[in-house]
Amino acid sequence: MKKNLFIATLIGVGLMLWLASGMFAPGPEPTLDTKTAPLADREQALPRVRTRQFNAEQRTLTRILRGKTASKRSATVSAETAGRVIARPVERGDRVEAGTLLCELAIDDREAAVAEAEAALSQAELEYRGALELQDKNLLSKIRIAQVAAELESARAGLARQQLNLARTRITAPFDGVIETLHIDVGDLASIGEPCATLIDLDPLLIEANVSEQDINYVGLGSPVTARTSTDEKLLGEVTFVGSVSDAATRTYPVEITVPNPDYRLRAGLTTVASVETETVLAHRVSPALFTLNDAGVIGLRAVNRDSRVVFHPVTIVEDAADGAWVTGLPGVVRLITVGHEFVSAGQEVETVDESLAPATASLL
Repeated sequence: MKKNLFIATLIGVGLMLWLASGMFAPGPEPTLDTKTAPLADREQALPRVRTRQFNAEQRTLTRILRGKTASKRSATVSAETAGRVIARPVERGDRVEAGTLLCELAIDDREAAVAEAEAALSQAELEYRGALELQDKNLLSKIRIAQVAAELESARAGLARQQLNLARTRITAPFDGVIETLHIDVGDLASIGEPCATLIDLDPLLIEANVSEQDINYVGLGSPVTARTSTDEKLLGEVTFVGSVSDAATRTYPVEITVPNPDYRLRAGLTTVASVETETVLAHRVSPALFTLNDAGVIGLRAVNRDSRVVFHPVTIVEDAADGAWVTGLPGVVRLITVGHEFVSAGQEVETVDESLAPATASLL
C-alpha cells in the first residue's frame, strides 16, 4: 500500500515538473524573414515619386497687346478760297504724292487782280526811288520818305495776297497717301472751308493698342513686335510710342506700334493681336500640373536633391505659353517631382524613379 502511494506521488511530481518545463523552454529559432521584417517595413514606408531632369533655357519673354491698325495720319483737304470746281482729276482709292492736284477752282478775275497788284507795286517802287533822290537833295522830309516806304511795302503785300489767292484755286495733296473720300465734284460751288477730299497715309501703318499697369514697365520704345491681324496677315514692327498717363476708365496706357507698309497692302481698322518682346531670361518650361503651394500659400515646384529629400522651390511664372508655363526661380539643372508631388513635403526622404522608366506616365505630363 505504501509502495503504491510512493509511486503515485513520484508520478505526480514528475508530471508537475514536465508541465513547468514548457513555460520556460526557449521558442523556435527566428527565421530570416522575421529578422528582416523591420527593415522591409521601413523601406516600404518611403514614398515613391517619379522625377525628371529639367534644364534652364534662354527664353525671350513677350507681352500680348490687343488693338487695331490705323493710318499714320489723315487730312481732309479743304478750299481756302471760294469758286466753282472746274476739275477733280482724282478718284477714291487713288495713291497720290504730295503736291498732286485734287481739285481745281475757276480762276475768274484772280489773274487780273494779280496783274493789277504787280502794276501797283511797280508804281510804288518808282515813287520810292524818286523820293530817295529828293531826300539826297534835302527836298523831301523824313515823314514823306516814311510814307512812300510804307506804300511800297503795302504794294508788295498786296501782290503777295493776290498771288496766294490765285494759287489757292489749285487744291493739292499735303503728303503722300491714298484718297479715301471725295466731297465735291466738277460744277459744285465751293466756299471757303468746303472739303475737297480726305487723304490718309498708310506708310508706315500704326497699331494702336493698350497695355495694363502690370505690364507697362515691360514695354519700351524700340521693342520688337510680331503681330497678326484678323485677316491672318503677319506684321513686323516696333514700339514707337508709350503713353505716360493711363486712361481713367480702363487704367491702361496707350501704345503705338509702327509697321512698314510701302505697298499699302495693309489696311487701317483691322483687329490685331501683337506680341511685344520684352526681355530674355533663363527659365524652365514646365507643365502647369506640377505647380503646388507651400504652407504659406506660395506657388512653387517640388524637387528632389542629391540626398533623395524633397525641396520646395518658389517660382515666378513669367510666361504662359501653349506648350507649358515658363518659370524662373529654379536652379539651372533641377530634378522635379512629376508624379507624387501632392503627397510629399519639403525635407521628406523619398524613393525616386526616373520618369524615363515610365514613358506612359511621362507622356501625360
